Amino acid sequence: MIFGFFKRRRRARVKARPFPAKWRKIIERNVPYVSLLKPEQKLEIEGHVQVLVDEKTFTGCAGLEMNDEVRVSIAASAAILLLNRKTDYYPGLDSILVYPTAYVGRSLRSIPGGGVMETEETRLGESWSSGQVVLSWDDTQRGAADIHDGHNLVLHEFAHQLDSEFDGGSGAPRLQKGSMYVAWARVLGREYEQLLEDLGKHHRTIIDAYGVTNPAEFFAVVTETFFERPVALQKRHPELYDQMKSFYLQDPVKRY
Repeated sequence: MIFGFFKRRRRARVKARPFPAKWRKIIERNVPYVSLLKPEQKLEIEGHVQVLVDEKTFTGCAGLEMNDEVRVSIAASAAILLLNRKTDYYPGLDSILVYPTAYVGRSLRSIPGGGVMETEETRLGESWSSGQVVLSWDDTQRGAADIHDGHNLVLHEFAHQLDSEFDGGSGAPRLQKGSMYVAWARVLGREYEQLLEDLGKHHRTIIDAYGVTNPAEFFAVVTETFFERPVALQKRHPELYDQMKSFYLQDPVKRY
């Protein structure tokens, strides 16, 4: 409790600092979604950006020079998920690693006979419960630039961070009340199965096919759709939209 008191007081001091005009221009230029928000929400975003930049370590990789442009752009996009909600600012997250472009990641894959094989694959980003988010700067910029395409790398990876705050990242993040999990499991489980079926029949979907990877990826992909294609999501998947609206305490349809 004492630690929490000092943390809140430190964050209040950080938010009380004048917000740099240069940072505001970076947000206007690189995170156009913020222009859809009400004035009080923009101020809330700025406070969240100040805390995230102050508390998280941003590291450039593969020759990327870390600067305010990168830090503030990423923090502003991540802050969108925190609007209107009580937040501890992604408590499981310590550092954000940023590559200039897509990068090669290694993973272990089981093979017949009980063996394990190391493979390499090109990645745009990833989120780890061990305290790291990894992002491609090119794809971060591309995802933020078009606020209507339903693809936003930062929203996706930071949704994973919200998910991992509760139950290790299973597609069921911490909800407002325990009683809400029944409807959450029913709706998201049904919609996940429907996406599998639609893709199997080669039907067009507004939810990206990557969402069928597992329930955690489904939640992250739907988060992108919820913020960037809310009208279509509400029309085609009204119960799913309502679940996301209840979790994020936002109604993006009113912004479009």
